[in-house]
Amino acid sequence: MTMNKHKTSQTRTLHVRKRVALVAHDHKKDDLMDWAVYNRHVLSAHELLATGTTGLLLEKALDLPVRRLLSGPLGGDQQLGALIAEGEVDVLIFFWDPMEAQPHDPDIKALLRLGVVWNIPIACDRSTADFLLTSPLMHEAYEALLTDYTEYQQRLKKRIGKVK
Repeated sequence: MTMNKHKTSQTRTLHVRKRVALVAHDHKKDDLMDWAVYNRHVLSAHELLATGTTGLLLEKALDLPVRRLLSGPLGGDQQLGALIAEGEVDVLIFFWDPMEAQPHDPDIKALLRLGVVWNIPIACDRSTADFLLTSPLMHEAYEALLTDYTEYQQRLKKRIGKVK
């Protein structure tokens, strides 16, 4: 049996009205729009945010307000990552295209990594998004456990100190 180096000691409350980020690569935008329209009633109970073109398309398709960030390749993925790190995003729905290389793949990987670091629910396909939206936890407050990365931060500081 191995011990987990990281401890879970803090929590973050995901309130009843979740902040849901919606992102889709170009070849997945139609899939996301179909899914969002089908789930409009559930999505209308939450605050929506999206990157660039996806946000514009969602506003038109849903007739709901969407906080729009920059386009993904122009920094929207990084904006979204910063919002996740600041505790301003509760759920990430990201329909990404596994068959198409993206010019901003490192940003996408960083975005997904931040979602895991900050323990937010992430759906990368329609089935998972369906399961997530229909979970009873989506409609009530939830205490998400956060990993304590203090030891990691201390090791990083030591390494930086050696570089100077």
